[in-house]
Amino acid sequence: MDKNINENASHKSRGKALIAMSGGVDSSVSAALMKKDGYDCIGITMKLYENETIGMEREGTCCSLSDTEDARKVCSRLGMPYYVLNFKEDFSKKVIDRFVAAYEAGDTPNPCIDCNRYMKFDKLYQRAKELDCDYIVTGHYARVEYDSARGRYLLKKSKNAAKDQSYVLAFLNQEQLAHTIFPLGGFASKEEVRCIADDYGFVNARKHDSQDICFVPDGDYADFMRHYTGKDYPAGDFVTEDGKKLGEHKGIIRYTIGQRKGLGLALPAPLYVCRKDMERNEVILSSEDALFTTTCIVDDFNWIAYEQPSEPVRVTAKTRYRAKEASAAARVLEDGRVELVFDEPQRAITTGQAAVLYDGEEVVGGGTIVLA
Repeated sequence: MDKNINENASHKSRGKALIAMSGGVDSSVSAALMKKDGYDCIGITMKLYENETIGMEREGTCCSLSDTEDARKVCSRLGMPYYVLNFKEDFSKKVIDRFVAAYEAGDTPNPCIDCNRYMKFDKLYQRAKELDCDYIVTGHYARVEYDSARGRYLLKKSKNAAKDQSYVLAFLNQEQLAHTIFPLGGFASKEEVRCIADDYGFVNARKHDSQDICFVPDGDYADFMRHYTGKDYPAGDFVTEDGKKLGEHKGIIRYTIGQRKGLGLALPAPLYVCRKDMERNEVILSSEDALFTTTCIVDDFNWIAYEQPSEPVRVTAKTRYRAKEASAAARVLEDGRVELVFDEPQRAITTGQAAVLYDGEEVVGGGTIVLA
């Protein structure tokens, strides 16, 4: 147990740590490891929304009363002070509104990245400084290490490849990384983490992991958007690339690039969503071959492993959370955006998603795909 936390924080002296407590087993074990390793810990749960705001009336969603009570019980068992902080207004502006705007613009967003970027490691990070905390701690599966030769903090993949979350953390800057600890990054399996929770007698030791977007727990983001915005997203046409009408869609926000299932069309051969024309309210369908491309443009890029390079660099890249890494060359354009050129064509690269670059275990950096 000590080995995992010490490897992650070997360059840091003990101090005061703010633990982001979700009510789940990962953040609970992170708190226990930090306490055991001699840190002065404060548990914080971020209240991000009311269930009524997102159109959900049941328990079992993120930010539910049961999650808060689980976090409170864990902190009480560990002898840690515990607080619930209201971040609902910030979450609405920085995460939900951006999520809605992206879909309305024809993009496919990743709200978990925005939540990490703008909430946990911005708003909560600022609150940690106000509370004189030296570090912010979360239950993410990733690692932070300091490279003295480069004089930089590095973000690295988790030892548990199946749970690695480095992709959603690629926007962390050097200051944030310097004051962040991920205690679970050195564990090779989730079962090890659950066993530690069992040893501590935590109520959430065997609690299921959350899978869906926290504010869309039933997965129907189109219905969520209608409820949240009060707007209707009208039906329109499915068309071929040459403009031939194939049928009627149920609202353009319901469809993502590369989608084949759920179109509701009887077609002689499989067709896939290859593009959306938001002005004409048309979903363009094509054969699967049209989904493959070797290039994309990435904006708002955050370099982690080194400063912005002046020459092209060889990397592997992921263009969505569950995608396999693919070999590519990354080149910084005159306007600061990054062009990725893949060795092999990639399927359904989608604007709005993050492109995260790797060099082995290290995260080179990441940004938002704006052209594919």
